[in-house]
Amino acid sequence: MTLNATLPIHALLPEIEQTVAQSPNCILKAEPGAGKSTQVPLYLLNADWLHGKKIIMLEPRRLAVRSLAHYLAKQLGEPIGQSVGYQVRNEKKSSTDTKLEIVTEGILIRRLQQDPELNGTGLVIFDEFHERSLEADLALALCLDSQSALREDLKLLVM
Repeated sequence: MTLNATLPIHALLPEIEQTVAQSPNCILKAEPGAGKSTQVPLYLLNADWLHGKKIIMLEPRRLAVRSLAHYLAKQLGEPIGQSVGYQVRNEKKSSTDTKLEIVTEGILIRRLQQDPELNGTGLVIFDEFHERSLEADLALALCLDSQSALREDLKLLVM
């Protein structure tokens, strides 16, 4: 795994991991270009507290989903669909080995409707949440409901 030590977020990664491990819900605020989208998910990928469960990362646009997934897979030196996968409408590139799945808002909402517990998921990351949309707000509300009623161990990180 290749993390960029020159990005502002790099020095804070251990503290971010510890905070997410100890808290069910976290908000991470940093300037654009700090490395939130590209460094944080990779750093958290093998966190002990995930207990082998995967990370779902929400992106607001299909292009962002595809681009970020390909970039993160490249950082790991793997083809897309291994440790890092993605799903957008009518397109899915993931496998049973996928630990980080990047999805659009609509995909996450449908997944929550079909599986409110988000079985097999330990962390949901809401990236670019400041862009605000009805779908992202609904996805967060559904995740919070799932967390309070069904999955106390589910962690949420809003960036």
